[in-house]
Amino acid sequence: MANVLKPEKQEQVRALGRLGWSLRRIQGETGVHRDSVRRYLTEAGIQIRGERGRRLSTGAAPKPASQVTTDPVADSKPASQVFPDSDARAEVLTSAAKSACEPHRDWIALALDQGRNGKSIWHELVDHHGFTNHYESVKRFIRQLRPATLIAHPRITTAPGEEGQVDYGTGPMVRHPETGKYRRTRLFVLTLACSRKAIWLLTWASSSQQWCELHEEAFRRLGGAPRTMVLDNLREGVLKADVYDPTINPLYQDMLAHYGVVALPARVRHPDRKGKVESSVGFAQKTPLAGKRFESLAEAQRHLDEWATRWADTRIHGTLKRQVAVMFAEEKPSLLPLPAEPFRYYQHGGRVVHLDGCVEVAKAYYAAPPGWIGQQVHVRWDTRCVRIIDPATGQLLREHLRTQAGHFRVQPQDRSPRTPPQMEQLLRRAHVAGKHIGTLCERIEQQRHQYGARQILGILALVKKRGFAAIDDCCRIALEADVATYRIVARLADRPGHDPAVLQQTHELIRQLHHYRDTIRRKTAPQNHEPDRTRSIASQAPPVRHGSHAANPDPAGPSGEPVTA
Repeated sequence: MANVLKPEKQEQVRALGRLGWSLRRIQGETGVHRDSVRRYLTEAGIQIRGERGRRLSTGAAPKPASQVTTDPVADSKPASQVFPDSDARAEVLTSAAKSACEPHRDWIALALDQGRNGKSIWHELVDHHGFTNHYESVKRFIRQLRPATLIAHPRITTAPGEEGQVDYGTGPMVRHPETGKYRRTRLFVLTLACSRKAIWLLTWASSSQQWCELHEEAFRRLGGAPRTMVLDNLREGVLKADVYDPTINPLYQDMLAHYGVVALPARVRHPDRKGKVESSVGFAQKTPLAGKRFESLAEAQRHLDEWATRWADTRIHGTLKRQVAVMFAEEKPSLLPLPAEPFRYYQHGGRVVHLDGCVEVAKAYYAAPPGWIGQQVHVRWDTRCVRIIDPATGQLLREHLRTQAGHFRVQPQDRSPRTPPQMEQLLRRAHVAGKHIGTLCERIEQQRHQYGARQILGILALVKKRGFAAIDDCCRIALEADVATYRIVARLADRPGHDPAVLQQTHELIRQLHHYRDTIRRKTAPQNHEPDRTRSIASQAPPVRHGSHAANPDPAGPSGEPVTA
């Protein structure tokens, strides 16, 4: 009872309160803290004057504290007998306690309902309503007005196994294994909305895959998964926040779909939608982790698990008034069963289809369907395969097995019908060189190997070095063995039987002698009639006199040949 004032001091405080003194002035005069003064005046039903109200502007000054009587009989007298000018004093007190914002009460209440803050309300009062007082006046008025304008938030109740809430918080200081220095960790919390059962996990950093792995660990500890997961709009879970159609992180969405869970992001800057997990984060930060430092992450996690088993699960929940472990035992049968295999994680990103019809993933190239050149597609890849997905519809366009860096994966139906002009020139040269040479070079081009053009150039170089016949025969043998490579043609050309110095007598490319005979006869046949024509012309010419050139001064005949007697 040492903190209770003596009756004389209590009566003095009440008397000064009836005089209209402020709490701060009563505290300075009596030495009693103004919180205690406020309590005694409130219990006595005495109106409390504002701490910064104007002093009484009356002719008579108020009595000092030493002259204030503590006689309860005197205090019980009517105000008109104690204060002769009580009506004037009451009028002054009423005008002093009245706020300058009172004429704008309705407008200020409407602005508060719209979510506006005190500073914006004061700005508009000054600009458009002729308000001349300071911002502190608006702040004091809002403090009195706000409790009457706030809208009650009803408690959200959910069925067993229906909803889980998840969030990140700040974890304890743990010594990092690489740097050896204490570093702040992150606290992952998943809370079931029905039973308030919570799972607390610690991690060093966060990423999309780490976020999903923490969910899986929490599901395994719970022995099931809720049907809906309410989360904040953090980047690991939501790529684009939207009240009506948020864009969920593809990896997170697929992981939840693997367990049959649907993500439900809360509205931006509305943490009260997931207030249960917010309370769980604060509960762990203030109770088992406050002021703690750990030498390893495993030690910190072990300490947190022991506290959750010993204290958090056995506590009586303040709202539901039941033990958390008992409520979780009732909710656990309603959780979704876990699948037989864990989720297979992948990486994802956007890619632009290049002019060769391929997208690059980890320095390797994978072909997209025709018609996507220059457009952006969504790509997902893991250690085994690469999937190309339509970003608008989510449809799977192509799926390829992973290959090493610098190599291509192109399905037969995706090969371009257009061949580069340089390759077409090489193929034309190969067909001119020989039938089997052209066929073999076409086989090499169809394989679309990155060294295909070089192999064709090598075969054409062998044609120059060894001859058409030898290399064409080597290509024939290679085609029969179904090995269309430059290396096998070069090895066949190096055999002794294909020495270019040995001339062949018969070959399909070597013409027979009768072809040359017929060609010569055909070419020379018109020239056999020229002597007859010359002879007929000569017979029609006049006779030439011997020893005289007067008749024919040109010694040559009409045919250009000298005429003889």
